Amino acid sequence: MAIERGETTAGNEAKAVKPHKFLGSLRDALLAAGRDDTAPAGAARARSPDPASAAAPASAPAAPAAAIAEKAPPVPAPAPETLSAEEAARLARTPPAPKVPDLAAAPSDSDQPPTTRVIRPDPAKPRKIEPEAPARTVLVRGKQKIQHGVFERDPVVGFLIVVGGPGLGSYRPIFEGNNTVGRSAENRIPLDFGDDAISNEAQAYVRYDSSDRSFLFVPNLAKTNVVSVNDKRPAGPVPLQPMDVITFGRTQVAFLPFCGSDFDWSEISEA
Repeated sequence: MAIERGETTAGNEAKAVKPHKFLGSLRDALLAAGRDDTAPAGAARARSPDPASAAAPASAPAAPAAAIAEKAPPVPAPAPETLSAEEAARLARTPPAPKVPDLAAAPSDSDQPPTTRVIRPDPAKPRKIEPEAPARTVLVRGKQKIQHGVFERDPVVGFLIVVGGPGLGSYRPIFEGNNTVGRSAENRIPLDFGDDAISNEAQAYVRYDSSDRSFLFVPNLAKTNVVSVNDKRPAGPVPLQPMDVITFGRTQVAFLPFCGSDFDWSEISEA
């Protein structure tokens, strides 16, 4: 019986000395993890054991590196960069860049046929002579000397302008010297606008004296037709002043001088 107890005790010691499979595999996994921390990243992926091999006994052969690499999960691709709302709006407002034409593909000007036609005159046909263009206005700069000659007619020294009655708005010129005023066209100053109250022949006279540059109104007292100057009936010569109103019958005329103290035709003739 003592022998059997001893044998039993030896057997139990043998069982206690024999290592446990689970503890051995756990120790190997920890050692492998320690080696992976010190190794490079690429080598860590190649040396990382398969979870199935960690649970296997330590005596099992290691899986090939190629098989481990094939079983490793794929590395996820980096997520695309997202744009903010402000950047997206700015890109939408930005017009696309203009397309630059390909100069190499464009046809050269030298390849195009010429479009200009040169027309040479036919020597056999007579040349048509174009008429000369009319003379244009020539711009003359500076003060030009006026050429004076003789009078073609008696010079005008003033005007009688109709301001009332028949012929309103018309005028008659006054000439140098003595001027007869009447309805007939033979008078030097004819007031032929249809007023029968005006005498046919020389109802009055208007005189201009170039020596003293003065105007006189002389009524014809032999005529029964009445005349007046500024509503006054003259009995003899009356000096005329600018804008005096003379009444002949139903016609009123205003006197407007051209010559006088400031100007006379003799100044031009003497020059």
